[in-house]
Amino acid sequence: MKSSLARSPGRAKCAAVRSVTGRRHATVRSEGCRRPGTPRTRGFSPVLAKAVAEPETASAGEAEEKEARPVYPLTAIVGQEEMKLALCLNVIDPKIGGVMIMGDRGTGKSTTVRALADILPEIEIVENDPFNSSPDDRELMGPEATEKFNAGESLPKTYMRVPMIDLPLGATEDRVCGSIDIERALTGGVKAFEPGLLAKANRGLLYVDEVNLLDDHLVDVLLDSAASGWNTVEREGISISHPARFILVGSGNPEEGELRPQLLDRFGMMAEIRTEREPERRVLIVEERQRFDSDPSTFRASYKDSQAAIKDRLQEARDRLKDVSVERDLRVQISQLCSTLDVDGLRGDLVTNRAAKALCSFEGRTEVTVEDIGRVAVLCLRHRLRKDPLATVDDGDKVKDVFDEIFGVED
Repeated sequence: MKSSLARSPGRAKCAAVRSVTGRRHATVRSEGCRRPGTPRTRGFSPVLAKAVAEPETASAGEAEEKEARPVYPLTAIVGQEEMKLALCLNVIDPKIGGVMIMGDRGTGKSTTVRALADILPEIEIVENDPFNSSPDDRELMGPEATEKFNAGESLPKTYMRVPMIDLPLGATEDRVCGSIDIERALTGGVKAFEPGLLAKANRGLLYVDEVNLLDDHLVDVLLDSAASGWNTVEREGISISHPARFILVGSGNPEEGELRPQLLDRFGMMAEIRTEREPERRVLIVEERQRFDSDPSTFRASYKDSQAAIKDRLQEARDRLKDVSVERDLRVQISQLCSTLDVDGLRGDLVTNRAAKALCSFEGRTEVTVEDIGRVAVLCLRHRLRKDPLATVDDGDKVKDVFDEIFGVED
């Protein structure tokens, strides 16, 4: 399904540009795209005015519905350890670069991602800020908060749960990246910006279900923004930038289409999940789900202690991460592994090092071991291998075989 924006050259286009600071931004240029009823202008000069961000407001009924919607506990999910591990490691170190989850239908991909968001700790933000701006970190501040911070004004603080944003397949570029109200710019002399999903996902999770069915130009926007941490919207000579740092999680079914190798490479890790075949475990999954559906409150209460334990464990791992180290000999072997597998670029080396450190911290240690690297190598490298249509060995098995050979691991 292709969006109208992708077919019409006169509509909004997406590109990646570099700002004067050298940072790479995911940018939307909407020259020639105007809202109904907005007059076409010629020779329009940029409006030199204060940027005004206007967050969307939800009705009281919608807010109550979101609060009332129960979330399946992460610790109640049976199996799928590879997927849960990849998600937890990205929470510990978001610089790993996100997770691509590929697997059969009905294997709990969406349930697991939402369950993860439910146990994340609250974050401190600037009150009533549409970008979830940090009151202390300038790199995580939106334009309005940055201006006040530079002027020495105090920023009112509050707390919110880590945002979990779902990206619908039919979303337009304006919905994803945000849009500028040209009419208000002309009549009121302000840059009236309507934040998109990238702004709402700042400092949180952005989840794209069936990412292999999403239009390629939108995938490019998401990956560029996830890599740079910034989003820029440009329209009719007006430009607004804001932070967009989030953990990108995509899921899909391989039977419905593959992602381009260039796009797969931008995801830090890739988890492959399969349908559970053991009858006893299948029955357990069904029984647990039925318990949850019949009485969500009681079911969630029964997992309260285990949920609190994993939440504390993740927070401790994040605090410990800065003290974790990897010996140089192990770094050399990681690079040798990537070289032997003929992995293009250095993302594989970087991600494997980061993931191994995150796993080490998750296990409560500060020195990375060969076992740590072995547990994350397949997750970090299987999707970076060059595709061979005649190959008879699974990519994950190939990574494991080469790892065992280089690190001297015996079965």
